[in-house]
Parts: sequence; C-alpha cells; structure tokens
Amino acid sequence: MQKRTAAITTTVFAFAAPGMVAGVLPWQVRGEASPHLPSGPLSRMLGSGLVLGGSAIVTDCFVRFVRARGTPAPVAETEDLVATGLYRYTRNPQYVGVLSVIAGQAVLWRSPRILAYGAVVATCFNLTVHLYEEPRLHRRFGDDYVRFTEQIPRWPLPRRLLRKPGRWYPSP
Repeated sequence: MQKRTAAITTTVFAFAAPGMVAGVLPWQVRGEASPHLPSGPLSRMLGSGLVLGGSAIVTDCFVRFVRARGTPAPVAETEDLVATGLYRYTRNPQYVGVLSVIAGQAVLWRSPRILAYGAVVATCFNLTVHLYEEPRLHRRFGDDYVRFTEQIPRWPLPRRLLRKPGRWYPSP
C-alpha cells in the first residue's frame, strides 16, 4: 500500500474506531458528575494530561502504521511489523492510549460510569488481542512476531516500564 493511501485510510479509521470508543461513547455514557470523586485544579490537570497524553500515543502509533505502509485496521494491514517507538515497551500502545483518554475523561467529568465503561473497553481490548490479533500477526509475520512477543510485553506493567526498551530485530 502506498503511504498516501495508508494515511487516508488510517485517518478514516482513527475517526471510526478510536474516535467512537474514546470520544463519542464516553460522552454518551458519562452521566452526572459524582460528588464523591475529586474535583479541582489537580484533578483537571490529571484528566487533561491523560486525555492529551493518550491522544499523543494513539497519534504516534498511527503515524508508525502509515510509515509501515498500512493501517491499524485489520482490512488494510501493514507490510512490515511495527516494532519501533512505544512498540519497544508494549505490543499494544494504541490501546493504552485509548484507555488513557477514557480514564482522563472519567477524571475530568468525575464520572463513575466512564470508569466502568473503560473497564469494559479494557476487557474487550484484551480479548481482541488474545483471540484475534496475536494469532493473525503470528500467521502474517511468523518467526519475527514470535521473537517480538518474547522480548516485548503485551501490556506495559509498571515493572516493565522501569527497564530499558526491548531490543527487537527482524530476521535478515
């Protein structure tokens, strides 16, 4: 796929998938602000930081997919395995970014309903990774993907964030 086509397709996908999951749907489920959740400048800074940081993560991931001549959408896969940038710390940074945006909205709107929604989304992401994406990537990239999974964790657990980024090299 040409990079221009990949960029256009990725942009459409960004609005259709993460835009709905992390934008439209949290807005729809937010409900009333809870008086039991903190408010004030610090919580607004935290929520804004999570939204902006998560958006930056998703944007960076999508740019890397375009550079690999493909998209994050399963219907237009990359030609190369994406293993640079945040993919050196976790195999799923785009999902981490989307969940960060959802968590940030929950903090900003003081919404327990968005927190619950985020938990459902996280569960769906985990099931998708286990049952669909990993088997598909293994079939597509073979031994390169196996080596990648051996060196890069599926999710960025705190103990993993403290170590150096993984070193992954594709087969010659």
